[in-house]
Amino acid sequence: MPTASDHKQLIEQYPLLGTIGNTPLVQVNVLRDTSPEVDVFAKLEYFNPGGSLKDRPVRQILLDALTNGTLVPGKTILDSSSGNAGIAYAMLGAALGYPVALVVPENASLERRKRIVAHGARLITTDALKGYDEALREVHRLADQEPERYFFADQYGNASNWQAHYHGTALEILEQTGGQLTHFVGGIGTGGAITGIGRRLKAYNPSIKVIAIIPEEFPGIEGLKPLSAPDAIVPAILDQSVIDERVDVTIEEAYDMCWRLAREGFFVGQSSGGYMQGVARVAARVRRGHIVTLFNDLGERYASTHLWQPQE
Repeated sequence: MPTASDHKQLIEQYPLLGTIGNTPLVQVNVLRDTSPEVDVFAKLEYFNPGGSLKDRPVRQILLDALTNGTLVPGKTILDSSSGNAGIAYAMLGAALGYPVALVVPENASLERRKRIVAHGARLITTDALKGYDEALREVHRLADQEPERYFFADQYGNASNWQAHYHGTALEILEQTGGQLTHFVGGIGTGGAITGIGRRLKAYNPSIKVIAIIPEEFPGIEGLKPLSAPDAIVPAILDQSVIDERVDVTIEEAYDMCWRLAREGFFVGQSSGGYMQGVARVAARVRRGHIVTLFNDLGERYASTHLWQPQE
């Protein structure tokens, strides 16, 4: 089992790894007119060097693999990603001196694909019409075919993923709020964030409600799993017992909220807009509380998508 001292030595050797985490928590007033007695706060995860929340679990996965000997010279880091984790793998792989191969749906935003390639990683794309689960199937095929070639990071099944949020993100939330929160609103991609944060918050105070936003099956919200189809792949690390409620959010609602947030100074991506739409639903119902959510990445990452098409 890797120790904190093992990680400390690696972080001292590769200082970029030490810049991840400890992101700001800021108050967001976009719902103030409709829910004046609900305080809303967001963790600005785009302050991480890779520009997203995904830097946290990827760092933990790689640190643990380096210290337990599963990632060794000669191996290529392999995983699937909708984009943000791919950037984190490519960035940290470059910093650590390891080659990286990533299976990504072909509809991942151009900005994210370009940054992955800029760090020197190899992109393998899958048919967008087959959904993100096709990227998961393909990465498992590659890992099974050449196990000696790859270190398969497996962010959907690797406990290091949720542990990064249990020991990092959630602890920061508790420290920054003084433990004074009533709800946490997030989503399900790999399941790592909502599992790790949910477990830590529930351990601190079981009355804190954990809300998961659920996108529609198609077109969905990039980076989030709908989990509504009968054959949908459920992430192995997802602990559904920590989820108190699920809130359906459409891509149009996520887009609209991104524009509203931009008018308040927060330029964020569509998953963040989806989270805030979930916050709006909860705030309208509870009328009073302290809600925390995550702003996963910046809006610049989606300039080539429909998100920022001028509104009528």
